[in-house]
Amino acid sequence: MPTYTDQTGHSIELNAPARRIVSVVPSQSELLWDLNLRDELAGITKFCIHPEDMFRSKTRVGGTKVLNMDTIDSLQPDLILANKEENEKIQIEALREKYPVWTSDVRDLPSSLEMLVEVGKMTDRLDAAYEWVGKISDAFAVLPSVPLAQQPSAAYLIWHNPVMLAGADTFIDDMLFRCGFRNVCPANQGHYPSVTTEGLKALKPDFLLLSSEPYPFKEKHKEAWQERMPGTQVILVDGELFSWYGSRLAKAPEYFLEVRKAFVAGLR
Repeated sequence: MPTYTDQTGHSIELNAPARRIVSVVPSQSELLWDLNLRDELAGITKFCIHPEDMFRSKTRVGGTKVLNMDTIDSLQPDLILANKEENEKIQIEALREKYPVWTSDVRDLPSSLEMLVEVGKMTDRLDAAYEWVGKISDAFAVLPSVPLAQQPSAAYLIWHNPVMLAGADTFIDDMLFRCGFRNVCPANQGHYPSVTTEGLKALKPDFLLLSSEPYPFKEKHKEAWQERMPGTQVILVDGELFSWYGSRLAKAPEYFLEVRKAFVAGLR
C-alpha cells in the first residue's frame, strides 16, 4: 500500500488513487479542478470560490477555520487535503482519526510546486501535475530579478482591525520578493503579527499593499491609509495572486509585472 508523507511530516496510506476527495483549502480545491478531478472532488469550503462552476456544484463543508464534521462524514472521503496554516489543528487531528488527511505547509514557490506534484501522485494525475509545474515555472522564469539593494520596501496588510501584516517565512513574503519588494516586517515578529498604526509608520515602508483577502480592503481604506502615511504609496492588490499556491500561481507573474509598473511609476 503506497505511503505518502505530507509537508508536516505526517504519513498516510492509500490503497488506490483517491476517488472521493474533500479539500478544505481554496487554492488546492482549484488545483484539483484544474487537474481534471471534477468528479472525484466531493467537498469544498465556502471560500473555495474559483472556479464558479465548482463553487456552485460541490458540497460545502463549512469554512476553512470552522469545518462541518457531520457534512464531511456524510461524504465519506478517501482523502482530505488540508493546510497547516489555513485550517485549525484540532479539527485536522480529529479528521485524521477517521480519514487519510494530507496537509500542506507551503512557504515559498518550491514548496508549492512540491505540493502540486504530491497531489498528482495521490490522485493519479502526475502527468497533469507536471504540466502545471512546467507552466508555473515558465511563468515565473520571465520575471526579471531585482537586486535586493534596488527593491523598494513594502508592508503587506492582511487584516484591518487589528492591523496585521504578512511576516517573514510565509508564502506571501516569498511572492513579495518575487514581485520585487523587500518586506519590512521584522523576521522575529512571527508569521502574521499585529501592529499599531504608529508601529507601522515606524517601519517606514515605501509601499503599503492592501490585500483583497482575507480582509477585503477597498478604496476607502486606501484613502484612509494614504492620509495617515503621506510618505508611503498605498496600493490595493489582488490577494489571491499573492497568496494562492495552487494552479492560480500561473497567473501571478504577469500580475506582478503590472504591480511593478505601478510602483516604479510611484518612485519617479
